[in-house]
Amino acid sequence: MIAEEGTYPAGCEVLLLEDDPPLRRRLAAHLRTLKAEVTEASTIEEARRILRDLRFDFALVDLHLPDGEALELLRDGAFSENTGVVVMTGFGGVKKAVEAMRLGAGDYLAKPFEPEELPLAFARCRYQRSAARRDEHRASEHAAGITDELFFGEGLAGVRTQLDMILATERRLEKNPPPVLIEGETGTGKNLLAHWLHRHGPRAGHPFVTVNCAALTETLAESELFGHERGAFTDAHHARIGLFEAADGGTLFLDEIGMLAAATQAKVLTAVEEGTIRRLGGAKELSVDVRLIAASNRSLLDLVEGGRFREDLYHRLHLLHLTLPPLRERGSDVVALAQHLLERIAQRHRLKGLSITPDGEARLLAQPWRGNVRELAHEIERAVVFSKSPELDFAHLGGLPDTLPAAWRNPAWRLPNEGFSIDQAIDDLVTCALRDTDHNVAAAARRLGVTREFLRYRLKNQKEPD
Repeated sequence: MIAEEGTYPAGCEVLLLEDDPPLRRRLAAHLRTLKAEVTEASTIEEARRILRDLRFDFALVDLHLPDGEALELLRDGAFSENTGVVVMTGFGGVKKAVEAMRLGAGDYLAKPFEPEELPLAFARCRYQRSAARRDEHRASEHAAGITDELFFGEGLAGVRTQLDMILATERRLEKNPPPVLIEGETGTGKNLLAHWLHRHGPRAGHPFVTVNCAALTETLAESELFGHERGAFTDAHHARIGLFEAADGGTLFLDEIGMLAAATQAKVLTAVEEGTIRRLGGAKELSVDVRLIAASNRSLLDLVEGGRFREDLYHRLHLLHLTLPPLRERGSDVVALAQHLLERIAQRHRLKGLSITPDGEARLLAQPWRGNVRELAHEIERAVVFSKSPELDFAHLGGLPDTLPAAWRNPAWRLPNEGFSIDQAIDDLVTCALRDTDHNVAAAARRLGVTREFLRYRLKNQKEPD
């Protein structure tokens, strides 16, 4: 996302390196009207002295100065990696400007130019630095990319309704939408759901940055999320922006947020509530506009009660809360989901005509699926690779149950000529299931092969007997 003109350099610190006094005064005056803090210099040596002690958000630099070319500053690494450099060049100086870009400058302006062009040039610099940081982060990730669309069966009908409400809320808000918390067992599809929410929301065209918090140490977590200045810690030889900045205007997904240390949780809370961050070793608050999605495979409330998660952050995240049910509670969704996954996997393996036999369906329904959707996908791919037949029976999952469940309907029963109330039959089955499970809603839902939300809906809407 390139910010609109006027967004930058408001509130930023700018080094202005220009030896022409009238032009320098004109540019400095315009930057100050935009509420930038401007430090002026007219020579390379003067700029070097300033850069030894100060860090800037942006630098506006004339290439040709009395004591040499400003390219020397870029070659020597005089600017912080967090400084966006815009070079100014006169007529015929495009070649030098291109060399400056190769050395790390973010943009250039050919003289003469209007001061009103500065905010957009600074915005382009910031966008390029954020994009480079996202590319670096993606290159370091080992997880496979998300390619599958989230499958909504009957078991996720309630979740889909909540998602539609969340997206409607986000579309009404221009900036800083409330965070979303996704909880569920490992393998239920939290990562997939986060991607779905981003792709279908108003920020779909902007960055999506994902972070596995469980893989980060405390020091590394703060550096990754909030960035650092050069010298902030022993190995900080170069400055770097954090992933909150890299996701500015888009979505930041913090997977396994419960693994973050308390100090890092406090900084995340500040970022969520105030929309500001501070880099490690930095003294300045930076504004960020990020849609935060957090996920946890453990109940954050349990972590709060155990003293391992901040209660204030929990309540802030819990505002928009989604729970993905385990696969074993999604009833007949298992078969429909298996067929959906089989189509995707067969396409990737360039195979056609694959199907699941009735025995295969029965075996899939009989499994506990402790690894949930992820485990199901792996078993389907295993069957695709090793099966000698296009009809998959999943024999490697074990034999079929010794006895099949008794039929709930008497084979001699026929639909009455005067009509039949299927709603009443469903209510009767719900009543039987609750009676047999001592009114345990989750257990009754498993026996009926429906979700808890469906069961609660039926109970809420049951008619009183005449």
